[in-house]
Amino acid sequence: MKKYLVYPFLVVSLIFLLGACSEQTKETTTTSKKEEVTDTKENNAAESSEKPTAQWSYEGETGPEHWGELDPLFSACIQGNEQSPINIEFSQVKTSEKLENIEIQYKPTPFSIVNNGHTVLANAVTPSNSIVVEGKEYKLVQFHFHTPSEHQFNNQNFDMELHLVHQDATGKLAVLGVMIQEGKENEKLAPVWDVLPKVETEKDTLIKEPVNLQTLLPSDQTFFQYNGSLTTPPCTEEVKWVVFEKPIEMSKEQIQAFQQIFPDNHRPVLHLNKREINKN
Repeated sequence: MKKYLVYPFLVVSLIFLLGACSEQTKETTTTSKKEEVTDTKENNAAESSEKPTAQWSYEGETGPEHWGELDPLFSACIQGNEQSPINIEFSQVKTSEKLENIEIQYKPTPFSIVNNGHTVLANAVTPSNSIVVEGKEYKLVQFHFHTPSEHQFNNQNFDMELHLVHQDATGKLAVLGVMIQEGKENEKLAPVWDVLPKVETEKDTLIKEPVNLQTLLPSDQTFFQYNGSLTTPPCTEEVKWVVFEKPIEMSKEQIQAFQQIFPDNHRPVLHLNKREINKN
């Protein structure tokens, strides 16, 4: 689930793929890594030096069930064994005392926003935000949204899902997933929602106020962690997923404003296969 000297290059290549999460991204160090990190456009990173040319969408003959047929570079979408999103069945989750907490280093930062045809994507203007997962640092590249949520909890979707897409020095990705449910207005997202591009755009628009992503995260940071993939073509695997258990809220009006642009931009859940889901 387009956008410093080296850093802009990473952003542009990642955006091309994202098109979130899926991450879910037009949720890298070479032209073979491009996400919607989302998330691609969700996402985010091609594995070949060739650029995908196939058009994909969330419905019909170019929808999720056909992604793997559209371009050889999308083969992981149907052949991969660690695909995202997944249904997180609480009864199958393993609580691990050895699972390290995620170190989140966010601060108010300028972002630019673009509608890439698959989601609304906010690109980091500076490399100020990062997370540390399993001792490795990942820099925030972008964040974007999906509706309904791509991950499920006990077979249930939320109204929306926020994907914060990060990349380490080698191009590997880590995505934070935050569930969104209808509730009170989210004032922290108001500056972003004030400039939501209603149609696909070629250029980014600078968000007027810095965005403090730390304030967007749930106060209770209990999370699930598993190994997955981008949730948009090319569905690249080896993505570290961290999905917070507690949702955040947005008003009905805020949710509807996004859904008027993208009525449905989620990839259905995939098989867990033999993967484990751990909880801190």
